[in-house]
Amino acid sequence: MEKLIEQGIRLKHYSIGNQKVTCPKCSHARRNKTEPCLSVTIKPDGAVWKCHHCEWFGGVGDGSKKMEYKNYKKPQTPINKELPNGSIEWFAKRAISKTTIEQFGIFRTEQSFGNGSEGVIAFPYHKDGELVNVKYRTKDKKFRQEKDAERTLFNIDRLKAHWETSEIKDVIFVEGEMDVLSLYEVGYKNVVSLPDGASKNARFDEADKRFEALKNCTWINDADKVLVFTDEDEAGKALQQELVYRFGKDRCSIVPMSRGCKDANDILVTQGSDVLKRCIELAEPFPIDGVFTAKNYEREVFDIYDGNTQKPVSTGFKNLDQYYKVMPSTFTVVTGVPNHGKSNFIDQLMVNLARNEGWKFAIFSPEHSTPNHIRRLAEKVVGQPFDLGPTERMNKDTLREALKFLDKHFHFIECKDNIPSIDWLLQKAKASCVQFGVKGVLFDPYNEIDSKRDGNKREDEHIRDLISNCKSFCRTHNVAMWMVAHPSKMQRNQDGVIPEPSLYDVSGSAHWNNMADVGLVVHRDFENNETKVITRKVREQGLYGSIGQCFFTYNLASHVYEEIDSIEPVNYWNEHN
Repeated sequence: MEKLIEQGIRLKHYSIGNQKVTCPKCSHARRNKTEPCLSVTIKPDGAVWKCHHCEWFGGVGDGSKKMEYKNYKKPQTPINKELPNGSIEWFAKRAISKTTIEQFGIFRTEQSFGNGSEGVIAFPYHKDGELVNVKYRTKDKKFRQEKDAERTLFNIDRLKAHWETSEIKDVIFVEGEMDVLSLYEVGYKNVVSLPDGASKNARFDEADKRFEALKNCTWINDADKVLVFTDEDEAGKALQQELVYRFGKDRCSIVPMSRGCKDANDILVTQGSDVLKRCIELAEPFPIDGVFTAKNYEREVFDIYDGNTQKPVSTGFKNLDQYYKVMPSTFTVVTGVPNHGKSNFIDQLMVNLARNEGWKFAIFSPEHSTPNHIRRLAEKVVGQPFDLGPTERMNKDTLREALKFLDKHFHFIECKDNIPSIDWLLQKAKASCVQFGVKGVLFDPYNEIDSKRDGNKREDEHIRDLISNCKSFCRTHNVAMWMVAHPSKMQRNQDGVIPEPSLYDVSGSAHWNNMADVGLVVHRDFENNETKVITRKVREQGLYGSIGQCFFTYNLASHVYEEIDSIEPVNYWNEHN
């Protein structure tokens, strides 16, 4: 502790670990004097530190011996920094002024590239006002640097000065020195380049020596905004990926390349300073997975405006269509008192969609064996009973025709070994969508799906996550899904009648009402042979439905539902929405 205090380093505590505090060497001279820029690591046998602003580092105790120091070789300061007229003209053709050349200290010298000495342009690299490296360029774009010199960013001192006076710590990364000079010409001082340029391969390797300059200028990690302005070629894209990886997507914006140009200098030469500045102004934040802007949805919004969006389809029931049409990408919960015809009604709805719209379905319905479910669907297809009874049953030829229809439009999901999880069911449904073009999915009922909960998850949390996964599936694959869910045990009223349930009566959670896109209730009056279908909830009212109810009779001879010419709008809004 005493040795750290002797160095001017004062910590909040001196237990083992990492801390960031102000730097005794530079904080007092900075605009933001209270910003912690000194990283200190306390070890069992000592301590080490490094400032991310002024690069001051050191250590005390035996632990400091484990620090690695690099002894860089300093290049010799050139005696003659003058450029011959030919070199000045060369820069002028590239829209770089003599003033800029002089301010950067660029000079001409002789260097060997294996075949004797030749004239080269020298780009000095300064750090904290000191010459630390020189990069040499031949006329045919060969490059080399000083041996064993410190890697730093070109124009790093001007960037540091910019940050000292700017409210936002922003930096523009380009590929090479000429691009730095080009942006400097049009007024940008906060532009830097890596000394080793771009590589065709993005390695995302912290040990990659091409990015040693970033390690030697660690204070640049404090950047608030990073603009990446690289070439459109393979190497430029790879460098873009590297920089985005190292600084993070949330801080990075991509500068667009002007059409027909390969780099910043090419824009300046062929299209002028205004176009180059405009490119910087048009920089767009790097897309973050799962985060979007209004621009990402521009086409879809105009499609809605022009009426070119996906349309809901008819249920095949004229009266029901006034309150409920089937919209792809929606999740519908269907409830009702047991044996009131929920499954039977949805079966007919699916047959209507298959016949009228050509839809295909994937069905998980373990309460009935698959052959018995097919039997029930066949009745809806042909309008005749399957079994012997008071009316004539379908013959075998009719059954074969029904089976051909069902084989084309219906696929059945079975899990014979155990109770399936929702993840397993969605996996099979996904395969059905991809392989067969399924447009509708039915899980009937919810209580036949594995209800094991992770960790300490409550039942309502489990149901919330299940519904969320189903809704995500619907939107991803653009399918309609129906989930049949039984209500909790309901008490008969004083007349001995079980009242029609609401979505809040569904067993387990209010999430059935809150999260569903559509909520249907199927309720049967056995005495009058009347079935009521109620739309308790429609999320996008006016688009594919509204709150109301309509009436059906179940034809005991044909085993199909027939509409009763009666509909009733119902004000369930305040109670259920």
